Amino acid sequence: MTQALLEVEALSMRFGGLLAVDAVGFALQPREVFAIIGPNGAGKTTVFNCISGFYQPSSGRIALAGASIAGLGSHQVARRGVVRTFQNVRLFKAMTALENLLVAQHRQMRASFLAGLFNTPGYRRAEQQALDNALHWLDYMGLRAYANRPAGNLPYGHQRRLEIARCMITRPQVLMLDEPAAGLNPQEKKDLQRMIDALRREHDVAVLLIEHDMGLVMGVSERILVMEYGKPIATGTPEAIRRDERVIKAYLGEA
Repeated sequence: MTQALLEVEALSMRFGGLLAVDAVGFALQPREVFAIIGPNGAGKTTVFNCISGFYQPSSGRIALAGASIAGLGSHQVARRGVVRTFQNVRLFKAMTALENLLVAQHRQMRASFLAGLFNTPGYRRAEQQALDNALHWLDYMGLRAYANRPAGNLPYGHQRRLEIARCMITRPQVLMLDEPAAGLNPQEKKDLQRMIDALRREHDVAVLLIEHDMGLVMGVSERILVMEYGKPIATGTPEAIRRDERVIKAYLGEA
């Protein structure tokens, strides 16, 4: 097995007297799809918030390619190549689908303020590259026909795909998806599973996934971490997790 891309060791998060996450650890390999599952309140989203820089963990280690990212702000984590979606879609809903993807690239444009002010050839090339990238991802996600529609007016499943496109246009190393199947119909869930697999294979991205839809989790994940009451209770392949008595009792349900 290659060196881990993302390492989480003994991660804990305390809110006052509440220990929301207690000694969680896992390693995400390059191009791996790794899922975190568990009942509501198990601490899954808190783990995501610690990794992505929305929370500063109380203790533990988070490293990307061997370099610590624990305690960095969310914008700093994103610049290092760890990006995420949210349970509730967070797009600029008054902007068009195309504009959402252009805005996502502003940190990647190397042109200076003065270059933009004087509309230099270098600035025009950077603008054209950003436009080409945005159109590419609209095509990839099947959203080209919606390029000039306000994002907030798109069907919900299309908004989900646009949010993933907005992450991918930044060329991340790790894509974190927080319940991406929520609100999708059965066909959209099948399309989502194919998309996740394609992103992993075609764009060399590792995927960290929180999801309640067990069909999607078992179909797309290579390994799964199960949490309960903030603690990890099992880690393994989908088949091993499916047979684990602790998981069956805590989450998957007993016959």
